[in-house]
Amino acid sequence: MSDEATLRDLVPAPGTLDWEGLVDEVEILAPLATTPQHPVFHGEGDVLTHTRMACEVMVDLPDYAEADADGRFVLFYATVFHDLGKAVCTTVVDGHTSSAGHGKIGAIDARRWLWSAGVRFDLRERICRIVRHHMEPFYAVAGNFRGDSPEYVVRTLSWELSIHEIAAVAEADARGRICADMGESSVAVELFREVARDEGCYDAPYPYADTHTRLQYCRRRGASGLDYPFFAPPGSHVVVMSGAPASGKNTWVAKNHPGLPVVSLDDAVAELGLTHGGNTGAAAHLVTDRARELLRAHEPFVWNATHLSSRIRARTLDLLYAYDAHVQVVYLESPEPTVKRRNNDRGTTLSNAKLDQMLRRWEVPVPAEAHEVRYEISP
Repeated sequence: MSDEATLRDLVPAPGTLDWEGLVDEVEILAPLATTPQHPVFHGEGDVLTHTRMACEVMVDLPDYAEADADGRFVLFYATVFHDLGKAVCTTVVDGHTSSAGHGKIGAIDARRWLWSAGVRFDLRERICRIVRHHMEPFYAVAGNFRGDSPEYVVRTLSWELSIHEIAAVAEADARGRICADMGESSVAVELFREVARDEGCYDAPYPYADTHTRLQYCRRRGASGLDYPFFAPPGSHVVVMSGAPASGKNTWVAKNHPGLPVVSLDDAVAELGLTHGGNTGAAAHLVTDRARELLRAHEPFVWNATHLSSRIRARTLDLLYAYDAHVQVVYLESPEPTVKRRNNDRGTTLSNAKLDQMLRRWEVPVPAEAHEVRYEISP
């Protein structure tokens, strides 16, 4: 298994590329060699060939030459992994090749692999967030399926990743293929850059008036203007925990908020005498009912759960925001060996194999989800 030092050694100097050495070390790329692509948009053939061509473009870009060591690490591996999800998502029906959703799947697969390699959290997440959204620059101005304005796209993305970096990866993606619409794709990326520059968020997060305004704007998909701060009605202050099993959530809560009420699915399961992995619907209802009582009283509390996927977190957050809660998400993470050792030692019915299955839905919280997102990363 690779480690961060080895991966850093593989980051090429500007204008160079040891492709064979990279593919030999990053074994997760192997399935891309047999993954087809739509011939109209990728005349070069398989995904691995396209990835090599995109990397060749990246190392020749001024953005790459001007980046520091960490910046080159991010730009290079975001390009390496940008289409990783196509190995899982690609389908061919009646001769039509599609890879819908490959950005989301690719980000999760890259996250799991880089976590196992021990890559530093901040670098890993810069890479994975670009992989997750690498198609956005092509559609932000031309029109996307959600109907979001270009301004909304760049303002929101700027709090999740560097527009400068994702634009560079998109440029490498556009130019690293054989197709008739390369010029149109390159123009789309340049327009994306210009919108971000106009909005003042090309090299920094968009300057919202305050955290509540940012949250409401992102959740309302830009339906309201930003001329004034959004009104924040009174509500509970809620700490929402997020992290893999055995990442230390219970310990963190006991240390940092010993006096606050805690709603927890695990506690409800134990209270009702249920078994983990079984039908825990009754426990979920109990947790929700207790949360509603606290929310109606504007009482502060902690919601303690794994909340690994954005979809599961959204269920909790939607309820909290319906009651005008002020939310801090606290995300905990430890190295893979630590998590799996703790999981074995605590005598749980959740095996490490099942934990690995849970991580197939692993999406780290991003700032747009809450008033504040706090990352507690153990060495």
